[in-house]
Amino acid sequence: MSEALRIVQDGRLLRVTFAREDGGVTDSMAAALAEALLRAHDTSDAVLLTAAGPDFCTGRVRDVPGPPAAEAYARRPEYDGVFNSYRAIRNAQVPVIGAIAGRAMGYGTAVAALCDVSFAADTARFNIPEITHNVMPTMVMSALYDRVNRNAILWMAYGAEFIGAQRALEYGIVSQVVPAARLMEETERFCATLLGRPRPAILGLKEYLRVAPRMDDQGATDYARSLHSMVNTAAAMKRPAH
Repeated sequence: MSEALRIVQDGRLLRVTFAREDGGVTDSMAAALAEALLRAHDTSDAVLLTAAGPDFCTGRVRDVPGPPAAEAYARRPEYDGVFNSYRAIRNAQVPVIGAIAGRAMGYGTAVAALCDVSFAADTARFNIPEITHNVMPTMVMSALYDRVNRNAILWMAYGAEFIGAQRALEYGIVSQVVPAARLMEETERFCATLLGRPRPAILGLKEYLRVAPRMDDQGATDYARSLHSMVNTAAAMKRPAH
């Protein structure tokens, strides 16, 4: 991939960085992100998603030349890069960790909420600005519908105002808020802790929370019983004898 999306293997951690100069994420970057995430388990136990510039993401950017297709049926595939990247964060076998600094706008807010664990600098800001451009923000809402309180989503979507990191924490968009100067230190510390956990547990936790919410109560319980037995009898879960 070009320098707009940097992908670097660092031991068992896959580092993915948004690095476009204007802070945006293009459709092709989103497609490349999806591809990397769905293969990450082959080499990694976790993915760390960051940005190179002062902002995490200032929104989606079309990188297909010319205007969008005039007909809805022809236009629909143009959005696949974004929708597939949302699905890839959900379906990646390893956890995706986000470090959010500066502005997270539209696509950036969606990705922050989809990450399995996300750290936000206390100076970070989040919004869903699409409606100010006469665009209905259903792409973003498809990422947030099961992550964020319904009233909060609609307030953000209709109002398009920025919210601070603490409000984003209250809404469920991020996991932790830390001082801006310590954002990467705290995120890296968590990643080190995570990579110290047994791989079957790392993958099992993500698998359960990906699948169980779609089940009824009995199915979720039965699935937990099965996964509990399978993971906890894995050789990698055994403590070495002293």
